Amino acid sequence: MKFINIIGTTGSGKSTLAKQLAEKRQLNYIELDDLLWLDDWQESSNDALFYKLKIAMENAATGWVLDGLYTRTVPIILGRVDAVIWLDYPFHINLYRLTKRTLGRVISQKKLWKNSNNKESLKMMLSKESIFVWLMKSYPKNRKKYFNLMHNPAYQHIQFIHLTSPKQTRHFLDNLRGKSVSN
Repeated sequence: MKFINIIGTTGSGKSTLAKQLAEKRQLNYIELDDLLWLDDWQESSNDALFYKLKIAMENAATGWVLDGLYTRTVPIILGRVDAVIWLDYPFHINLYRLTKRTLGRVISQKKLWKNSNNKESLKMMLSKESIFVWLMKSYPKNRKKYFNLMHNPAYQHIQFIHLTSPKQTRHFLDNLRGKSVSN
């Protein structure tokens, strides 16, 4: 595993696992949200996002762990990965983690990504565009989408690792060897 994509619904722990895995395997970490979001919650155009994603992947030719998957990036990402790790946790775990993370960010006012000025706010947290509304809308859709990706004949060359609990994820990470592993 040299080119890895971590997928899962918001709050599942994609970023945390991607960073840990990148460090353990001595691979580059690529955060898709950092490539997408511009200042003041503006999104990059598809062309700009695709360009930034391709450059990030090319600059990490020895291997990378990519955190996230947008529908529009599926052909680019799944055309280059050798492994996809799906964090498929129960809704209540994602909701708990998202609440803890978002409240911490509202309080700290820390920038979310290095390439934009975006921060969490109480106003945004309680709005119709809230990440919590997003979780409720996207959770069932994402589970279906990721299940279909995993079983799509076009992607059978990719190793899919389906993790359904934080305990299973810890076990996977603890038992994964470093860079020398050939799988």
